[in-house]
Amino acid sequence: HLYGQSADIDPILALCQEYGVALIEDAAEALGTTYKGRTPGTFGHTGIYSFNGNKIITTSGGGMLVSEDRALIQHARKLATQARDPFPHYEHTEIGYNYRLSNVLAAIGRGQLQVLEERVQQRRRNFEYYRSTLGHLPGIEFMPEAPWGRHTRWLSCLTIDPTQFGMDREAVRLLLEAENIEARPVWKPMHLQPIFASYKAVAGDVAERLFEYGLCLPSGSNLTEAELERVVAAIQAAHEKAQSATASVLT
Repeated sequence: HLYGQSADIDPILALCQEYGVALIEDAAEALGTTYKGRTPGTFGHTGIYSFNGNKIITTSGGGMLVSEDRALIQHARKLATQARDPFPHYEHTEIGYNYRLSNVLAAIGRGQLQVLEERVQQRRRNFEYYRSTLGHLPGIEFMPEAPWGRHTRWLSCLTIDPTQFGMDREAVRLLLEAENIEARPVWKPMHLQPIFASYKAVAGDVAERLFEYGLCLPSGSNLTEAELERVVAAIQAAHEKAQSATASVLT
């Protein structure tokens, strides 16, 4: 599940069931998203959500593990609480971690759940503003909303085709950076990560092309109209600069 859009889960579930593989859903970016009326993260054996500071709601860090497997949840709680065995002294039969979310942060998270829908609607408004003001530019294509559910638009993502726009994604990103506007490339495919360079990969051109062309625009729930206008103006200026450069070459 990426950028607030659910993956097409049914074919994934069917494949997992065919081969007897447990489905673990990375729903870190999917809180508030739907898939055929249900919440992503609840289809698999286990689902994981993130409450990091950049997510649609936050506890400043940490996340949530969900499952109907009670034994798994109990064991996860033990591991997250230093894997301490039930003795008055500290005793361990397995290695644990201090991954507990404090009561204060958990209370903040519960409070933020009350405004989740409000945050989703604001992010969707951000996206629609970007699309309505930039979608006509040649070479720009915005991330579509899949027919099977709601996209939260956690991040507003687009691709920039340099052959049409006149400038590649990285050049646009750097121009935004020069205006003190933070934008980021989309996720780098795992098979291109240096740590996996020695591993075999079955991969196509789609993920690589998206990484080359993809850009995430500022998408915070608290963005003002003036801030959105500034982002749009910077991208429009980048396009005008690219067109001027092309015209100069042709003449």
